[in-house]
Amino acid sequence: MNNSLTKTNYNFPNQSKVYHGKVRDVYSVGEDTLVMIATDRISAFDVVLPVGIPYKGQVLNQIAAKFLDATSDIVPNWKQATPDPMVTVGINCDPFKVEMVIRGYITGSAWRDYKKGARSICGLPLAEGLRENQRFETPIITPTTKADEGHDENISREEIISQGLVSKEDYEMLEQYTYELFKRGTEMAAEKGLILVDTKYEFGKKDGKIYLIDEIHTPDSSRYFYKEGYEERFENGEPQKQLSKEFVRAWLIENGFQGQEGQQIPEMSEEYCNSVSERYIELYEKIVGEKFVKANVADLESRSEKNVTEYLKD
Repeated sequence: MNNSLTKTNYNFPNQSKVYHGKVRDVYSVGEDTLVMIATDRISAFDVVLPVGIPYKGQVLNQIAAKFLDATSDIVPNWKQATPDPMVTVGINCDPFKVEMVIRGYITGSAWRDYKKGARSICGLPLAEGLRENQRFETPIITPTTKADEGHDENISREEIISQGLVSKEDYEMLEQYTYELFKRGTEMAAEKGLILVDTKYEFGKKDGKIYLIDEIHTPDSSRYFYKEGYEERFENGEPQKQLSKEFVRAWLIENGFQGQEGQQIPEMSEEYCNSVSERYIELYEKIVGEKFVKANVADLESRSEKNVTEYLKD
């Protein structure tokens, strides 16, 4: 029996709207409060897979909470409380229409494009002769537009400013925060024997002030390599040992699915889902440096609702 939370349909006191994202369900309460539920849904290639991954929501929510707390000296963030293992409650900001992707290494989609001959990304030139998983001399920011439906699209800094998606002044602050957050995330990962390869940050505004919103440094938004053996594997052209969602993407590709029309999602057995769950828990323990404590999943849906409702009443 797969004990996972893949759907919520709550009605909190003073609830004003609800948005069901690919992985998170976001409830607006009044004008100023946001309730974000990290469900156990999993997405790859911008498609939500049909089966949930046990404990994935708890892993993501608790990693994000720890990193939001650990970076609040760099940039204020939206988090106010975590009343349930899968839920964060915080300030309802007006989100910027771009995601700040930052890459320390060439891998994933950037490598796939490079291999096909692309020599620039988001208007930034890429050198000849790069190899998969090679470290960039300095990290590069490769923003994407935030798509409500379908794929997020790469966009350059110049296009963002000229199209008025973000003002020049605000964008310069977002860049500064992105570099500083990535530096902190890299240092924290290194302490645990990991390399933070790439990640993305989302920002919003409230009363004229910029906040870091959503989640940070989780395996859904970030890619981690193991530091030990990185150089050797890189020199030998071998795949890196990594903790990220890339192993799910690789499994889907092997089984003939890349989100293209007409392709079938392969069957996700309970055994497979549990193995993915174990990888998420492994990342939690590795990156946080603490044992993961599994929350009671006997009645997930009502547990989350009850905990949030009680918090909102206070």
